[in-house]
Amino acid sequence: MCGIIGYVGYRDAQPILIEGLKRMEYRGYDSAGIALMQNGSTQICKTPGRISALENKLDWNGQPSHIGIAHTRWATHGAPNEINAHPHADSTGRISLVHNGIIENHDTLRTFLERKEIHCISETDTEVLAQLIAYFYKGDLEKAVRAALNDVQGTYGIAVMCTDEPGVLVAARMGSPLILGVGKNENLIASDAAALLAHTSQVIYLSDGEIARVTPEEFRTTTLDAIPVTKDVEEIEWTLEEIELGGYEHFMAKEIFEQPEALRNCLRGRLDEQHGAITLGGITKYTRELVRARRFILTACGTAYHAGLLGEYFFEDVARVPCETEYASEFRYRNPIIDDGTVVIAISQSGETIDTLAALREAKMKGALALGIVNVVGSTISRETDAGIYLHVGPEIGVASTKAFIGQFAILTLVGIFLGRRHHLSQPAAHELLKALARIPDQMSEVLAMSDQVRLVAERYQHANNWLYLGRGYNYPVAIEGALKIKEISYVHAEGMPAAEMKHGPIALITEGMPVVFIATHGNQYEKILGNINEVRARGGHIIAVATAGDRKVADLADQVFYVPDCPEPLQPLLTIIPLQLLAYHMAVLRGCNVDKPRNLAKSVTVE
Repeated sequence: MCGIIGYVGYRDAQPILIEGLKRMEYRGYDSAGIALMQNGSTQICKTPGRISALENKLDWNGQPSHIGIAHTRWATHGAPNEINAHPHADSTGRISLVHNGIIENHDTLRTFLERKEIHCISETDTEVLAQLIAYFYKGDLEKAVRAALNDVQGTYGIAVMCTDEPGVLVAARMGSPLILGVGKNENLIASDAAALLAHTSQVIYLSDGEIARVTPEEFRTTTLDAIPVTKDVEEIEWTLEEIELGGYEHFMAKEIFEQPEALRNCLRGRLDEQHGAITLGGITKYTRELVRARRFILTACGTAYHAGLLGEYFFEDVARVPCETEYASEFRYRNPIIDDGTVVIAISQSGETIDTLAALREAKMKGALALGIVNVVGSTISRETDAGIYLHVGPEIGVASTKAFIGQFAILTLVGIFLGRRHHLSQPAAHELLKALARIPDQMSEVLAMSDQVRLVAERYQHANNWLYLGRGYNYPVAIEGALKIKEISYVHAEGMPAAEMKHGPIALITEGMPVVFIATHGNQYEKILGNINEVRARGGHIIAVATAGDRKVADLADQVFYVPDCPEPLQPLLTIIPLQLLAYHMAVLRGCNVDKPRNLAKSVTVE
């Protein structure tokens, strides 16, 4: 959600901070601001709206500043206006702060401050924290931050500076990601590695309950209790080129078309097609526990939850192990039963999704073996699981997830085959699945070649505001993911559901000309879904079908057909999702929507 960037060093901070904010625009925000320290005073500029509005408002005196903090805010407390935007300062103007997270006891702290005749001017929980740090400040910013945080309940990633200590930034983390970028005679703080890559690839990941004191020449990390912590410097695996558009109009288009190569990278070193073998180094240590597991729980949110549903189908169908998929946001609040032999797999692109992280912690507290499937190396989920597997699909900048979904399901198929071979799955059957999986990237390229055809269909239905997405078996999760995509970026109302459920109520929604998307590839329920298509046709709905190449039956029933190459049914979602991603993308462009930064959404949801 909120983006944080801080700089202290020998260069002018302003352009570095503004560039850092732009690198984090994809996270979602509704206001932006910057604070720069010069000659013992701090100037703050902030505004609702986009970073471009902030740039237009900037009116510095031309003097370089060598320390500063900046922020993009996604409103939680108070409207997205100039007063509530970050950075926030205390009443004296000495302390400036940016914050990601929620201070849950901010009302109590505000009351305490008011009794001390310290009054806040904004509605935010963040200003309360800035005022509290100033209250405790006695000449040592790090100590003041530590004292204030000991009174705080909630989540935070913060960067703080003080005019009395013009070469010092203090950062702290509890539940919200924060990274220290290590440079030469300069250091940076950010909530996202994308903001650092133009300046350094050497980073330190702060853990919950840690504070960093940062100067141009050095940094030190301690716990909230002032116990020194030694941190390893790690290398960011992404490059600057990977987080740039590279000739595409939108990041979402770039990421959709990157999927063949992303899948190859995801499978590389893990799939031995020739010998029909799988190598999953991240979980090898726990092979015995996985084979003996009595039950798997996959927990995730949004698109990752849909990948988990596919994993559930695959685990039970191919691996023959009990599996269920849980919304992470509900998991910890319903007192879930975690028996002996339960394995919980947390799935998240960012590895920072707060609901998924909370579900993971609940599962670990109750004794489950906890695994992670994430994309971002060094993320919180990757560090808190017992073991896990990285996607390696490259950075995903567009808010609407595409290639991460492909990677998540691909990893789940590998884990499923890995488990299946140790239960009942024969070597020839596993070999055939792996050979088919190795062919998927090339088949994806065939599907992507129909982008212009998909655009024509989008043009025909661009004014339709109600859609239905239907599938059976493995293609039911594809249907709900397709519906989510068109909702997220086109602002179109869409429902995804099992095709058989349509007649149990939702069939009443169908009107003349309503677009209904069917995923109707060859599989165990093929004849059944043809019947569902006929039910919609009889009521005037327009059929948009995703079908197996060469299928004439579907072509005779549908108004439009997107053909995908034939492959084993358990792997079909890796292909059938692509036309639905393209459809949502082209619809959004035609409707004039902000494809990469859809309204009200954030890439990494790090607050409840």
